[in-house]
Amino acid sequence: MSEKPLILISNDDGYSAKGINELMAVAREFADIVVMAPEGNASAKSHSLTTSMPLRAKKIREEAASGHLHSLAIYACNGTPVDCVKLATEHFCPRRPTLVLSGINHGSNASINILYSGTMGAALEAVTNGYPAIGFSLLDHNSDADFSACLPFIRQIIEDALTVGLPEDIALNVNFPYAKQAPYKGLKVCRASRACWSDSFEQREDPYHQPYWWLTGKFICNDTTPDTDQWALENGYVSVVPVKPDYTAFEAITNMKRLEK
Repeated sequence: MSEKPLILISNDDGYSAKGINELMAVAREFADIVVMAPEGNASAKSHSLTTSMPLRAKKIREEAASGHLHSLAIYACNGTPVDCVKLATEHFCPRRPTLVLSGINHGSNASINILYSGTMGAALEAVTNGYPAIGFSLLDHNSDADFSACLPFIRQIIEDALTVGLPEDIALNVNFPYAKQAPYKGLKVCRASRACWSDSFEQREDPYHQPYWWLTGKFICNDTTPDTDQWALENGYVSVVPVKPDYTAFEAITNMKRLEK
């Protein structure tokens, strides 16, 4: 008999965020759950690791299987989302995870945002180490965001990943439109829009009249054809973008071979 499935869950908003608690409640319907998430907010940590201090983890709570729900163990870590995935798979998961989930993030990780996202950093770290992984995000930064419209799609995606599987070395970047756009029209598998942030650092002054700078910016996207995640989200669809950690621009290799001459 094969082992009962195990799902590892992390995020970048912290173990107490509403989004990750909504995700673990759904995931418990399918498998035993281990949660390893940052102690507090670790947004925009991307794929960073902690090398300047020891990593520590503490158990928050543990629940046995009950009724239709599988077992649950929650840990908080003082590191980044990537630290959480690495530490959990090596020391806190009782067996190899069948699937790694990250989220539900409070805020968009569509388009260029994947480069900055700690949520997707965790998912891509999992894929790098051979674990199927999915990152979930809702386009709402509110700490009390309404995730109810996301949950049926999350159930569908988790069930598909556990029964059919995901392509090797591929993670899914799943984004949900604002809850006010619900009911969502459906799900679209698409490509990431080309976009950027017009970042700037606003100079301010602290109470001691010393200058400091605060990052501000505006999301700029003019790539919204119907095959993109931004189009899907703006038109009330859940966007699913298959992503991978291999940054190689294969289309440029032939051209750059001129350097070998």
